[in-house]
Amino acid sequence: MCAIKLNIENTKDFISKEEIEALWPQVKTIHEAMESGDCPGSDFLGWLHLPSKTENSLIDDINAAAGDIRAKADVFISIGIGGSYLGAKAAIAFTGQTFSGHNSASPSTKDDKKSTQVYFAGQNISSDYLADLIDLIADKDVCLGVISKSGTTTEPAIAFRILKQKMEEKYGKEGARDRIIVTTDEKKGALKKLAHDEGYKSFIIPDDVGGRYSVLTPVGLLPVAVAGVDIAELMEGAKSFETVASDYQADRNPAYLYAAARYILHQKGKDIEMLSGFHPSLHYIGEWWKQLAGESEGKDGKGIFPASADMTTDLHSMGQWIQEGKRIIFETFLNIEQSKREIKIPQIDNDLDGLNYIAGKTLEFVNDKAYRGTAMAHLKGGVPNMTISIKDRSAATLGQLFYFFERAVAMTGYLMDVNPFDQPGVEFYKKNMFELLGKK
Repeated sequence: MCAIKLNIENTKDFISKEEIEALWPQVKTIHEAMESGDCPGSDFLGWLHLPSKTENSLIDDINAAAGDIRAKADVFISIGIGGSYLGAKAAIAFTGQTFSGHNSASPSTKDDKKSTQVYFAGQNISSDYLADLIDLIADKDVCLGVISKSGTTTEPAIAFRILKQKMEEKYGKEGARDRIIVTTDEKKGALKKLAHDEGYKSFIIPDDVGGRYSVLTPVGLLPVAVAGVDIAELMEGAKSFETVASDYQADRNPAYLYAAARYILHQKGKDIEMLSGFHPSLHYIGEWWKQLAGESEGKDGKGIFPASADMTTDLHSMGQWIQEGKRIIFETFLNIEQSKREIKIPQIDNDLDGLNYIAGKTLEFVNDKAYRGTAMAHLKGGVPNMTISIKDRSAATLGQLFYFFERAVAMTGYLMDVNPFDQPGVEFYKKNMFELLGKK
């Protein structure tokens, strides 16, 4: 059953059915080229059938490593940046409890330690952030995971150098060895060599999967499993949407319909897409999506600028601009149909706040009306909008959502005639930074 639904009704004043139908032969051609591997960037299409090709033995190995970490550690620090950070962060936030630290659902077996928290490092170069993290873990048992294909990416390499030293000071070199796990290239790179020399437990980043598409590889699966998310269920969800996406037809493939609508709106001058989530658990889905879309599409002077907002919070900050600002945006709403918990608004005698008219209603009922009212208002203000309805906050639904966006963004990139799987512009800041640092 598809847990992801797309509604493009609020684009009908901007996109005609005929325009979508006219684009569909191109969608079909791109779909067939991706399936056959006959397209730019084909060396990085490993994500395309990753869910169905992932062996149960790999899931078992990751779960075993996660169980070992939970048994040893109060804290697991996952070191990585970009795709080596955002997917796992998004998954833990989406499935987890809001105020349980950085942890997610309870571990899956009664024997697992339930208190292991997942924190992240290497996604910035802030001394305050890392020093605060070191203070936080000073009296805790810690395991460390580092994620990098090369091992030389500046931000995670710095964090790993510092935290590895702290681990060896605390546990000794032998003790630290059993608490450090590496996820890296299968055959080459500084981190691969270090893992071999030190004897660290290792997982492989597939050669044919780029960082922003790596959430369903050990890159994302290990920290997500440590947080207690059922990664087998996550992969089954992704696998089920892989099946949906194997058919290019619009009525069966919401990912391609979303891609087509995005492309047509962009062609009509809508250069910014606002991904607006009506649930706090969607915040890091928006952050993950921004990297996926921004790095895949933003090149050769092309691309939709991806922005995100947390609703209804940002209606009280960005709402005015969205409603009446420059008409260069379109909006995609993320709406979770079923929350994990229910709270009803109480009836009170004096009704000073004037809310008795909704007494007895659930917060989700009110939130749904806020979403619907926002979509209507923004459309009237000249902002075409679509809605991606998400069934619930389960791991299976999240797997579908990850795969939905991966397919959609790849398709949009190809429609724009760019290679969705390279990112040459990322190297420019690094070159300048290295020169300023005096690197030889």
